[in-house]
Amino acid sequence: MLSVLDAVVPQRYWAWATCALLAVGCFAMVPHSLLWYWPAALFAALALVGLADFAQPRQAIRRNYPVIAHFRFFFEFIRPEIRQYFIEADNEHLPFSRTQRSIVYQRAKGAVDKRPFGTQLDVYEEHYEWINHSMAPVEVESHDFRLGIGEGRVAKPYSASVFNISAMSFGALSANAILALNEGAKRGRFFHDTGEGSISRYHREKGGDLVWEIGSGYFGCRDGEGRFDAERFTANATGEQVKMIEVKLSQGAKPGHGGVLPGPKVTPEIAEARGVPVGTDCISPACHSAFSNPIELLQFVDRLRKLSGGKPTGFKLAIGHPWEWFGIVKAMVETGITPDYIVVDGGEGGTGAAPLEFTDHVGAPLREGLMLVHNSLVGVNLRDKVRVGASGKIVTAFDIARTMAIGADWCNSARGFMFALGCLQAQTCHSGHCPTGVTTQDPRRMRALVVPDKAERVFNFHQNTLKALKELLGAAGLSHPSELGPEHVIRRVSSNEVRSLSTLHHWLEPGALLGDDIPKSPVYQVFWKNARPDTFQAPENVLTIRTQKHR
Repeated sequence: MLSVLDAVVPQRYWAWATCALLAVGCFAMVPHSLLWYWPAALFAALALVGLADFAQPRQAIRRNYPVIAHFRFFFEFIRPEIRQYFIEADNEHLPFSRTQRSIVYQRAKGAVDKRPFGTQLDVYEEHYEWINHSMAPVEVESHDFRLGIGEGRVAKPYSASVFNISAMSFGALSANAILALNEGAKRGRFFHDTGEGSISRYHREKGGDLVWEIGSGYFGCRDGEGRFDAERFTANATGEQVKMIEVKLSQGAKPGHGGVLPGPKVTPEIAEARGVPVGTDCISPACHSAFSNPIELLQFVDRLRKLSGGKPTGFKLAIGHPWEWFGIVKAMVETGITPDYIVVDGGEGGTGAAPLEFTDHVGAPLREGLMLVHNSLVGVNLRDKVRVGASGKIVTAFDIARTMAIGADWCNSARGFMFALGCLQAQTCHSGHCPTGVTTQDPRRMRALVVPDKAERVFNFHQNTLKALKELLGAAGLSHPSELGPEHVIRRVSSNEVRSLSTLHHWLEPGALLGDDIPKSPVYQVFWKNARPDTFQAPENVLTIRTQKHR
């Protein structure tokens, strides 16, 4: 009975419908007693509020939940006082704090993003970080910070922004979300990573720059058996809108874990984008079938680069076993084949839904993974040939500055741009019941997300975040984020000691891994020495240690 009723009036409209029905009922009673006039007027006013909510284009939550959404705004208004005294602080992370979300909302709306009365952080708490300012600050002319990827290496290099949209597939996000993200990317001249769900019609409609991510399911470039199809790949990759190619080895949300999109969710539009049958389970295996070792991975990357007509090609991974990454680095040295770029995804999770154990305890966090990648490439004299991107809970200008200071050339953000679209962190992404229309395929829910309005917010968030980065750099006496280094970021390691990241961590000298004098760090002494470019398997000495441990 409820399902039949929900088909006529969805549950999220019940409050609005109830107000309208009560208004009609109360007005019908007015001839019997004038006392019914006041409740009739009240419910009529609420019904009109619901009508205005449903029709307005600015707030998705009001479009999807007329009338009742205002209770959220009321509690949002009084919550700072309630939380301050009874519940939690603004800076508690769940997984993004109210402060982090608020700065995105403010910058996306073009609202004032300043805060009075000093920091709410405990600056004497362990792990507090800051960037040192200069006695000679500079005036930075433009916030449009860019870098070349593939310059001098490929036929079609790409000039990228230092802040871009990280991988989120159509299917995980709604059509309207994809449209808004891509239109915002086009306006701001930054790229939009497709995610492994391939290039949909919604990615193409607005014409924004795309990075085509290719996962283990080879969606958009697969044959009937799910294997890589070079002809289909070329047809998509040579399109003008596709600027770079990215092979996804693993993702921070669930590294080492495959995925299944159940058949009932494989709509004609999703099937068209992914190249799979409608209504059939869409499987992403845990590993690739096009290669099985580090050398074959690099050969596959090189093949894609050629098939795409010379576009920058690289891969994305969350760092796991260090010997596997070292095997890839040794394969670069042995074969002379290098990717144009590598994106390091943090193991702290992402937009993808995953089992709790994977979200909380699988994969290296971004900083550790990024430093290992940066150091390894420096150690074999390849850092100047390979650009490095980074993604993992990056939403503010300081997040960008800190990440670039420890080795990244640019940053990607997924959840930050979701907040710009109106995401409330309801954490119902996998249920199809997203209250703001961002992560749902329900056309009635996604209509709440008005594309022109949200595209403007995506553009604003990008622009205002880079303007804040410009101000940070100027205060530090720098002109471009590429000048940032670990010496610029300071971390408190105890109540009475602070250290710059340049002294807190071990940074390799150029060529340090090419000779016999390997750095003393155990990760290099144990794993680098024995990693092999022809296999992802654990080195023999690791197996020996494990065997001895369990005797």
